[in-house]
Amino acid sequence: MQVISRISNIATSYFALWVIIFAIIAFFLPNYFTWIAPHVTLLLGIIMFGMGLTLTVDDFKRVFTAPKAVFIGAFAQYLFMPLTAFLLAKLLNLPAEVAAGVILVGSVPGGTASNVMTFLAKGNTALSVTMTAVTTLLAPILTPTMTYIYASQWLEVSFWAMFMSIVKVVLIPIVLGLVLRYLFDETVKKTMPVLPLISAIGIILVVMAVVSTSQERILTTGLLIFVVVILHNLLGYAIGYLIGKLFKFNLADTKALSIEIGMQNSGLAASLALVHFTPLAAIPGAIFSVWHNISGALLANWLAKRGNGDGESKA
Repeated sequence: MQVISRISNIATSYFALWVIIFAIIAFFLPNYFTWIAPHVTLLLGIIMFGMGLTLTVDDFKRVFTAPKAVFIGAFAQYLFMPLTAFLLAKLLNLPAEVAAGVILVGSVPGGTASNVMTFLAKGNTALSVTMTAVTTLLAPILTPTMTYIYASQWLEVSFWAMFMSIVKVVLIPIVLGLVLRYLFDETVKKTMPVLPLISAIGIILVVMAVVSTSQERILTTGLLIFVVVILHNLLGYAIGYLIGKLFKFNLADTKALSIEIGMQNSGLAASLALVHFTPLAAIPGAIFSVWHNISGALLANWLAKRGNGDGESKA
């Protein structure tokens, strides 16, 4: 298990680099990796099951012990990230499929990478974990709702089809993982070192599926998508930080809000785009998977230098 733990640490520590390397391989050798695309739903289910195994009942108790921070964070994430994506799509006059993909990135919940970055930033990791859990459980309703509101003018959006997809590949696996953790806590804890590795491999495979099936379109739209993804992510960080300041949260909570709102579950966005839209619509999610790990690490390093944010939360 120690060997697996070391491999897992290496995989997660250099995750962005691995994603870039394998994305490049998939780009130049697409025919070898297009077979992955039909299996992205299964891959996402495995990733979400692993996320469920990392959660405990205590993660949800914080909804009642610090409801203000959790509610404001979740509300801001589902309000501002889809809206920001929509405004960027309009401002930059994005092609229909790209616009829908960017909006889908803005409409998904936060990902577990935000929890790691919050820890590195010396922020309130417990708040980050709870926000991720809550926004993920809200995803079956809010993700298709936000996507329909903002993206339906570009592409046809089926609320119920997307709702059922998220229930099957997100909600059910997470609940199963949570229940398994509750019933067999000690046994599950022994598997913890391998979970980040499984998640990393799953996301890398999803990215490779997207890149291999969209090679030609990446050549013509890749730079534009990269620009909008960077803007969307950075604006998310800024909005989260400003909200923390506006509501006078302490520094630790403000760091958590900034990172949690700025970092999305891009693997979910890419997977949903492949299933419900087109491979081109999945490219923003794939690029976000790479970029937000780079930007998140840089932001966490900068925020860590601002102190550890000790003090009572006003939530």
